[in-house]
Amino acid sequence: MSATAPQETLLLREISTADALACHALSRAVNWPHRAEDWEMVIGLGRGVVATLGEEIVATALWWPYGETHATLGMIIVSPAHQGGGIGKRLMQALFEQAQGRSLMLNATAAGEPLYAKLGFVPCGGVQQYQGEAPAIAAPVLQAGLSLRLGRQADLTLLERLDRQATGLVRKPMLEMLLACGECIVLERDGRPVGFSILRRFGRGLVVGPVVATTRDDAQILIAHWLNEQRGQFLRVDIQADRGLEGWLTECGLKPVGLVTSMVLGEMPILSGPMRLYALANQALG
Repeated sequence: MSATAPQETLLLREISTADALACHALSRAVNWPHRAEDWEMVIGLGRGVVATLGEEIVATALWWPYGETHATLGMIIVSPAHQGGGIGKRLMQALFEQAQGRSLMLNATAAGEPLYAKLGFVPCGGVQQYQGEAPAIAAPVLQAGLSLRLGRQADLTLLERLDRQATGLVRKPMLEMLLACGECIVLERDGRPVGFSILRRFGRGLVVGPVVATTRDDAQILIAHWLNEQRGQFLRVDIQADRGLEGWLTECGLKPVGLVTSMVLGEMPILSGPMRLYALANQALG
């Protein structure tokens, strides 16, 4: 906390979509790429708090309920001018109160990980961000029996079922929002859905995620489709660090730019089928 901002003047209140522009300015101050539109989406999907000093928003923290037992936390930002004064801990305590005993998951930067560890979070994996100008690669070659088709709003129930197998989470509202603002493809094997991916505007360009598939090869098809279609566009993929896609993405011309630690407080969700999550919607939403 700076000397000109005593902690007793700090107020916490519920976040609202009307805060999106101020939150955008705060995220730019810490070099996060989120647009005001990205903030509107994540605020609309979840709950959270902002910390204010007078009229200024100096910190944010959000969470997203996935069913009654789990939630993810993210967009936890403290203005550089006010770091080190315990604001982050106050934000987390507010989220704990709102989340009402759910098991909590987050992706921690190196700066945030010590605080989360003190609060009881333990590492459970990692997420590697890849990004860059989409290279000029050929469209994926589909083996006999495989086909790609466009996903539609009518596929929401199907996508939610595949996503729940891959994550163990109830994420229907998020998927509905992503279908509304992005493009979706569904991979089928002999007419049976075996994966999907969604592309949407985010940050500096486009993001591919979530990517849900039964195998790494299928996940590569679902990502390669967008690389081929969006060649020359700035594209980002946030992959699970244990899924074996790192070398392939590097060969495709995307560069690793940041590794964060996945952490959990409570129980991990139980996976119920052959699907796996290969790339996240983003690091906050999971």
